Amino acid sequence: LGSAGRGGWEMAAWARAVRGLLLDISGVLYDSGGDGGVPIAGSVEAVRRIKASGLKLRFCTNETQATREKFVKKLQGMGFDISVDEVTAPAPAACRILKERSLRPHLLVHNDLVPEFAEIDKANPNCVVIGDAAENFTYANLNEAFRVLIGMEKPVLISLGRGRYYKETDGLKLDVGAYMKALEYACDVQAEVVGKPAKMFFESALAEMGVPPEQAIMIGDDIVNDVGGAQRCGMRALQVRTGKYRPCDENHPHVKPDAYVNNLAEAVDIILQQL
Repeated sequence: LGSAGRGGWEMAAWARAVRGLLLDISGVLYDSGGDGGVPIAGSVEAVRRIKASGLKLRFCTNETQATREKFVKKLQGMGFDISVDEVTAPAPAACRILKERSLRPHLLVHNDLVPEFAEIDKANPNCVVIGDAAENFTYANLNEAFRVLIGMEKPVLISLGRGRYYKETDGLKLDVGAYMKALEYACDVQAEVVGKPAKMFFESALAEMGVPPEQAIMIGDDIVNDVGGAQRCGMRALQVRTGKYRPCDENHPHVKPDAYVNNLAEAVDIILQQL
């Protein structure tokens, strides 16, 4: 098994019970970037092999810089066999919550994500929704969101994830969690996280696959949000050594993946050998 190490051998026994896989996208399938990004070696073929195997498959992403349609189109252009209805993402889940609770959001999100909220009433906001706004994370925009929250008797902050950073082709980038924490601190409010690592997010993906957690494996590059979040739902979780992975992740004080693999292709090799 080589560098997958002892974890790979231990994985073999329980991998036999697997009926479904949940895959993170950024850092597992591809590395994003200003040029659109690049597929990680072997990942296009790995997705094809999963689909050919008959395993259930769900793509679980905290991507909030584009609508699912635009994001999926980009991945299809890289050669990935993926469709919009296979993707579990934070924005549609947030829209469901906003409608259920009659919330009218002030949006601090990427311009390309705004169409996801087209059917939501945004007049006279009574909450703030924050996503990975990238260049929209200016002082003026953060301050505007702060003013909306601080003006409420019971502020409501909904965050489309809580990642600290992610990897693009030119290096690591600050993620939504850093800005979420700033607003939490300034307004003395606890954000409601929609997306990984929220239990509801993983449970939604499992329900869409029709697979119980003990028969599913999550594969991700984020030790806390992908691996830790999935394990808290009763799933097994593998960490790839691609994307935002750093060697220090292997000494994380709280989260221990069920196995480490060098990349998605290696994970798929091990899992499919057990079927």
